[in-house]
Amino acid sequence: MAVDPKKTFTINEVEDRLAIELPHWKLQEGWIRRTYRTSSWKGTLMVINAVGHLAEAAWHHPDITASYAWVEVRLMSHDAKGITERDFQLAKKIEEVVGWQPGLEPGSALEGTPHGDLRFSYIKYD
Repeated sequence: MAVDPKKTFTINEVEDRLAIELPHWKLQEGWIRRTYRTSSWKGTLMVINAVGHLAEAAWHHPDITASYAWVEVRLMSHDAKGITERDFQLAKKIEEVVGWQPGLEPGSALEGTPHGDLRFSYIKYD
């Protein structure tokens, strides 16, 4: 079954899906939003660049607001004037990439950043 990329979801549908699929995201003022806490400006830039890469690859661009230790990502389909499947799919991919912690994956050869050493910490995981 093909997905209609311009079908908008009701407020209740969006809130229900966020609760199940993207619990760190919220619906506010017509956007789905997520704030990522970072440890420094370096971490903030890394999150912005990761989101930028995903958005460009998807050809679906969020609004981003940033400060020294946080990045807020906001998604809404302007052409559809609401929240669409595109917003959910991009939010899931952003969550997957920004929240990736290879050191916690069973059997991973990748260690991830050293825990407890602020010199290497760049994102504060929920």
